[in-house]
Amino acid sequence: MELNKSNIKKLLGIITFAILLYVGLQNLNLVMNNIAAVFGLIFPFLLGAAIAFILNVPMRSIETKLFTNRKAGKIKWEKLKRPISLILTLLMFIGIILIVVFLVIPEIVNTIPIVSDRATFFIDNMEQRIDDLLVKYPSLMDQIKHMDINWEQIGQGIFDLLRNSGGNFVISTIGVATSILGGVVNFFLGLIFAIYILMQKEKLGFQVKKLLYAYLPEQAADRIVSVCHLSGQTFARFLSGQCLEAVILGMMFFIAMIIFRFPYALMISVLIGFLALIPIFGSFIGCFIGAFLILIMDPTKAFWFIIMFIIIQQIEGNFIYPRVVGGSVGLPSMWVLVAVTIGGSTMGIAGMLIFIPLTSVVYTLLREAVNRRLIIRKVNKDKLID
Repeated sequence: MELNKSNIKKLLGIITFAILLYVGLQNLNLVMNNIAAVFGLIFPFLLGAAIAFILNVPMRSIETKLFTNRKAGKIKWEKLKRPISLILTLLMFIGIILIVVFLVIPEIVNTIPIVSDRATFFIDNMEQRIDDLLVKYPSLMDQIKHMDINWEQIGQGIFDLLRNSGGNFVISTIGVATSILGGVVNFFLGLIFAIYILMQKEKLGFQVKKLLYAYLPEQAADRIVSVCHLSGQTFARFLSGQCLEAVILGMMFFIAMIIFRFPYALMISVLIGFLALIPIFGSFIGCFIGAFLILIMDPTKAFWFIIMFIIIQQIEGNFIYPRVVGGSVGLPSMWVLVAVTIGGSTMGIAGMLIFIPLTSVVYTLLREAVNRRLIIRKVNKDKLID
């Protein structure tokens, strides 16, 4: 290799990168702590960007539908359409949250005394059934009597656990309160930042493009802009599809529960529909809560509720979700399930929400690249068909 000025710069860059990588690996804990500290500082802004992206989907629709055909006072409407659309979007989201809260919370409050009364009856009933079972099968009682259980050791273990945890109770409470307060502060800072982003999104986009085209080759900048545009469209379609799927699932549960006369039909249906915003697995949380409430009222109906949930979940998971959400992001059904599984196992709920549109973007880019290479290599289409 010729040691000209350009190659020397490349070698120095590689050597510098290798040294920094070695030093970083030797002080990995310090590096990770610094990254965590930086992430903590910029987290409100990242959260604000995420909120702005979510709110931009309905806000853009409101702007398009309400202000596109305004001819009279065009300049006036151009100045007013952004703040009016943003206010309407915020009111819509607050209204949805309040509807869910006012439908679910009063039902839960009214259910607490009923559950309390029924719980005593439920426990007495279970004790009676256990006694009947022991009378019917006396061999079980003999086995229980001959079980070697050290009750003293168990009691001492419980006492030690309470004693050790009691010393940290105040510290844990302060830690939880601080964490909640910090989360609330971060949310409001992120919301304020999101409002600024939404009010000046065209200007911010213009500035980002100026940076890209100023410091990157034009072809690379074009590619980045194209990928960002595709990602934005895909994430927007995913959010719309996820909301539609949640509404469909909630209505299916409400109709089925009304037909089969299950208690708490409205509350459980709204809860399942709201939690279904978490892809595929969110509705299981609502099922657990609903099954518990119905179990206290009637164990038999709780069993049939679980059967009904499994049936509806199979219909929703295999037919509705892959077609509504998968179709909205242009992702085949199989890859939707793969994306949810991988995202949930790596990043939890956030991973489920991120990985479906992210996989769709990768799938679209890979499909374009593969088709382009097949055309360049002039591969006969008959070879690709069995």
